[in-house]
Amino acid sequence: MGRVTLLISVVLLALVAGFQAMDRDRAVAQKADEQGSSDWVAEMEEIFIRSEDCKQCHDRHYEEWKGIREQTPDLKTFGRVDAALLHGTALESPVFRTVLGLWLQTSPTPEQRRKCLSCHVPAVTIYPQYVDKITSQVMSGKVEIEGIGCASCHLINAVEEKPAPPPTFKLNPGKVIYGPYAEPEDNLVHPSSQSELYRGVNYCVSCHFDKVKDVTRRDLPGEILRGTICQDCHMEPSTGSSTSRRGALTRPIGRHWFRGIVIPGIMLRNRNLQAEWVPRVDIEVETSPTVLRGKVVVRTGSLPHNFPGGDPVLKQFFLTVTAKDEHGLVVASARTHFGLPFDKLIRGPIPDPLIKGGTTTRVPFELSVSKDQPPVAIEALLTYALIPEPEPELRERYLATLATEKERQAAIEVIEEYTQERMLTFRTKELSLSER
Repeated sequence: MGRVTLLISVVLLALVAGFQAMDRDRAVAQKADEQGSSDWVAEMEEIFIRSEDCKQCHDRHYEEWKGIREQTPDLKTFGRVDAALLHGTALESPVFRTVLGLWLQTSPTPEQRRKCLSCHVPAVTIYPQYVDKITSQVMSGKVEIEGIGCASCHLINAVEEKPAPPPTFKLNPGKVIYGPYAEPEDNLVHPSSQSELYRGVNYCVSCHFDKVKDVTRRDLPGEILRGTICQDCHMEPSTGSSTSRRGALTRPIGRHWFRGIVIPGIMLRNRNLQAEWVPRVDIEVETSPTVLRGKVVVRTGSLPHNFPGGDPVLKQFFLTVTAKDEHGLVVASARTHFGLPFDKLIRGPIPDPLIKGGTTTRVPFELSVSKDQPPVAIEALLTYALIPEPEPELRERYLATLATEKERQAAIEVIEEYTQERMLTFRTKELSLSER
């Protein structure tokens, strides 16, 4: 019995030692995997330093950029403030995750994925080899890196001087931090340099390229906005210090929450700007006993933000023309859709949206009518949605990739919110007796 007991003890000790070795191997492998994951993040952060590091001196701007001072229901639900997505929530936003997830179901190429991320994560223009890793983090909901952080913007030192495919910014992946102020003082943290680019429209439209006709211009077009730049409104002017360590030294500074507008009417303070805000539609029509034929003229003023929202790719527009009889009943209608579906996004050149500053578009229409119910008026209604309506199969395919019912419900809320049509403007024209 003594020998049997000894033998059993030896076997048990061997088994325990084996299990311990297996646990150590698993721990080593797990640590290696984690180290492998962090290695590429650390490599990127050697150049694109984390904004938390900048916070040590620039705490005010950090809090604005991150939305810490704006903990509204919109920010918690959609990653946005005043219905505008914050740069600091670029990769964490459930809106971005949902839209990216839907688009990935259309099998974009590696180059198309890189192009998509180039404005959301400017660092991929320097580290294109990590596009898939970044995408995987976004889709997992566990993002380690920053999308649009302090370094992403303040390493930009040039833009394309001729019209080129977006984005048109050029990053200088070094230690120098660029900004708008002349003669920046030396400090122990980073070298600084002034760039006039930070006081130009061409800086912002290097990503928000649908806002102006010419992305190389430093100023905005038009008599009303002469001398105005994007930063005047979207970096709300204030007075103070851009660092928290400068005591009483103050100067004009811009807020870093970059507020924009998804829902019209939030930021309008100037009546002259209001006059330019909403696109206008006019109706040109020719009639016959059985046909109404003509064009809807969509005129967009010189103000870049005639259409709300900063995204230059996803927006959808709908122009609906209806003819009504003397009782107000619709006797004929036609609808024209402008915008790309998910499976056409980032495939080839990005088309101009219907609503773009300083443009006029004539949209033809033709309505068949009856002599028995002659129309007396014609109406043009212009509406928009913020993202394409995904095909049912595409929507279900994406929802099936999500791990929990909670995630699926959150995605459904985003899709429903952002595909909802909202009115921009309309015009009604009564038909004269000669036109009926």
